[in-house]
Amino acid sequence: MKAAVVGEKGIEIRDVPRPEPKANEVLVRVRAAGLNRAELAVAAGHRHGAVGGAGTVIGLEWSGEVAAVGAEVKGVKPGDRVMCSGSGGYAEYAVCDWGRVSPIPANNMTFPQAATLPVALQTMHDALVSNGRLKSGESVLIQGASSGVGLMGLQIAKLKGAQLVIGTSTSAERRARLKEFGADLALDSRDAEWPDAVAKATGGKGVDLIIDQVSASVANQNLKAAAVLGRIVNVGRLGGMKGEFDFDLHAMKRIDYIGVTFRTRSLDEVRAIVRRMREDLWDAIEAGKLHLPIDRTFPLEEAAAAQAHMRANAHFGKIVLTI
Repeated sequence: MKAAVVGEKGIEIRDVPRPEPKANEVLVRVRAAGLNRAELAVAAGHRHGAVGGAGTVIGLEWSGEVAAVGAEVKGVKPGDRVMCSGSGGYAEYAVCDWGRVSPIPANNMTFPQAATLPVALQTMHDALVSNGRLKSGESVLIQGASSGVGLMGLQIAKLKGAQLVIGTSTSAERRARLKEFGADLALDSRDAEWPDAVAKATGGKGVDLIIDQVSASVANQNLKAAAVLGRIVNVGRLGGMKGEFDFDLHAMKRIDYIGVTFRTRSLDEVRAIVRRMREDLWDAIEAGKLHLPIDRTFPLEEAAAAQAHMRANAHFGKIVLTI
């Protein structure tokens, strides 16, 4: 089968053996794969948890038709249209644990549309609901809201009853579109005064919950913008892995600062994340209330160009490979 793998100089399209599903796994004929920023690092030769190294097939989420299932798999059968998360999605075939497989709703959702959803749904439900403990009537700020994961966060926050939803983006054009996905207020995180705008919007209280995909470059501004007893969930580190942190302000506001990643979670933990997400959000998915825009599609053979488009940081929503 054809696949996009890590080569000496980045992504290479090669013929590689088709994976065989283990007893707990599902083999999928991939039709589309969504791009994620972590894959840029993998393509550059870095590891992402257990994934990485020369010859690695890239890709964390995909959609397609089930080709075969392992002996322990229940509720999934050959021919089913599914969306999945795992590793190896930039390929004609990919395998994943049955607990990371979800059915594509029977609402005319296409394979490219389905491929945009798994990582964003799992990441943001886990951040907002499970770790962020979002309650109806609270205020939420999403740092890096114009990414696919960020746009999903805005929508989930509104769906779960957030009274005020704020999104940040460094692009004026992208900020103008955040309202389409649930943002009541859009801010430029490069503006040093953006926490003052948050204070004004919240009547001086500060925001109850911040989902941070940027980290280092905005860490102290997040502390300033947060309410007393607020929560900050660290999801991504696009603004740097290390930076200054005002420990005194953190203590004075008694902020819960929570770090999350899928890289150190057990298989059972990931299964639980997917299960909770589906229990809570699947009616909204089937009703078309949660969706992501596709910025651009590329064929598998142009995987390197697709990643270059993501690296340029000029996209809005998801970039998708068609296979």
